[in-house]
Amino acid sequence: MNEPRVNDRITVSEVRLVGPSGEQVGVVRVKDALRLAQEANLDLVEVAPKANPPVAKLMDYGKYKYEAAQKAREARRNQANAQLKEIRISLKIEQHDYETKVNNAKKFLDHGDKVKIQLRFKGREQFRPEMGVRLMERIANDTAENSTVESAPRVDGRNMVMVLAPIRRKAQTKSDQRRRREAERELRKAEEAKRAHKNQDRVANKSPETN
Repeated sequence: MNEPRVNDRITVSEVRLVGPSGEQVGVVRVKDALRLAQEANLDLVEVAPKANPPVAKLMDYGKYKYEAAQKAREARRNQANAQLKEIRISLKIEQHDYETKVNNAKKFLDHGDKVKIQLRFKGREQFRPEMGVRLMERIANDTAENSTVESAPRVDGRNMVMVLAPIRRKAQTKSDQRRRREAERELRKAEEAKRAHKNQDRVANKSPETN
């Protein structure tokens, strides 16, 4: 268990105390820190046990554990959802093919997935790795608005590999897509209501006048 020591489990005599809002209280005796925690209806949590003296903070430990678990669960969900897409290129790639590959990479990145660019050297091309680096840097520049370079170009046998990571997380991308769909539905509803209102006016105008 890597949980910190809390309240009576703190066995040192003194701690450097940090208040609930991050304010520095100073070095105090543990029994005094425990008294302050009790008066504030909070816990005394040892956050840096190897410091001299150890650092302890006043906090709601139950709330802290809950929020930490939520963050860890969200991180696992994002990691599970993200995929590593692979795009293969050659050193003598033609412009049309290059643009197609870059556009595909942008689509993957905008969807929240990482992209592995794999450059295959042919024949004596493997003795000119600087040409591969220049091509990789060109791809990184052309996708700079969509990604960051997670793994710089490196030679792997007869290949050169670079990994691009999306700027936006997949969960954020899905959330944006959901909001966009909801906005489109609301827009369609408004347009349908507007058309229905016009039809009602048209029918009313065609009705015979009564004397």
